[in-house]
Amino acid sequence: MKNKCAACFRQYNKMEHLVEHMRVSYHSVHEPKCGVCDKHCRSFESLREHLIGPLPKVECARIFSVRGCNLCLTIFDSSNTLRSHRRACQFSRSVPPLSKLSLSDNNGGFSLRGRRDPRVVALACKMVGGGSDGSLDQCARVCLIDEDENIIFHAYIKPQIPVTNYRYETTGIRGEHLRDAMPLKHAQRKIQDFLCNGEAIWKIRSKGGRARILVGHGLDHDLDCLGIDYPSLLIRDTAKYPPLMKTSKLSNSLKYLTSVYLGYDIQTGVQDPYEDCMAAMRLYMRMRSQAHPDHHQTYGEAHNKNVYAAWKQRELERASPETLLEISASDYYCWCLDS
Repeated sequence: MKNKCAACFRQYNKMEHLVEHMRVSYHSVHEPKCGVCDKHCRSFESLREHLIGPLPKVECARIFSVRGCNLCLTIFDSSNTLRSHRRACQFSRSVPPLSKLSLSDNNGGFSLRGRRDPRVVALACKMVGGGSDGSLDQCARVCLIDEDENIIFHAYIKPQIPVTNYRYETTGIRGEHLRDAMPLKHAQRKIQDFLCNGEAIWKIRSKGGRARILVGHGLDHDLDCLGIDYPSLLIRDTAKYPPLMKTSKLSNSLKYLTSVYLGYDIQTGVQDPYEDCMAAMRLYMRMRSQAHPDHHQTYGEAHNKNVYAAWKQRELERASPETLLEISASDYYCWCLDS
């Protein structure tokens, strides 16, 4: 009986070790980490709560208040280094006048003006309302920019059904803007051809090809309103990127993300699609530039490895340390891998 109890005790200790090992090893190098205590967090929102509040860890909060950047949440060696860093970390709201946007490529042509062919572009749309109550979203304005925030396409789009609500207070769109606007089908074809870089959509779905990475916020809705089908492996959506989300099911707004992570306000009056493009691109570039150790991970692995939550206790207890390390990868595609 004693031998049996000793064996059970050894087995129990092994199980406890494996569970604890899993808790430690699960955290991917791609997830945010506190610069003081090395605590791993699922998202930057969690890390922000850990450092700033409402109930922060006291010691971490104390150090962060002196040497931490409230935008990128990095902790520096000294307050002097922090001051130098803040000049580069703080963005400004530099949006060209509406008149410039209204004239820029409004004939629907893509203009690179001698610039390099972009690998990454950001897209944003503004919607007007259709239907009897004006609640049916229809794309009425679209803008695309490159990584350097240059406008490469801008056009007003003629909705396919009558507009019953121009939503002027937020869109700034009037009937005269849409009178001679580009037909939706025309814009749809031009944008999709540009994104696919002349390649067939089936080639892009299977291999990625030379198609461009598409950045935006709430891109599913924008692409649906434009009638564009684009492969998910090339979409970088700031509304769905786990490190930028509130939880695994709730997104933060672009307005909130821009204020908290870029340091300036958007959408304070008439909303400009260029401003939304610029904010989404800046968030993408900030996330892409995260300094992570080398970590081999493919798109398929990232989207199929939400393993920790799926494992049952029994399976976890039977796993070897090697198996636990094998599955301790991020369950999402980290944008730092784009670079």
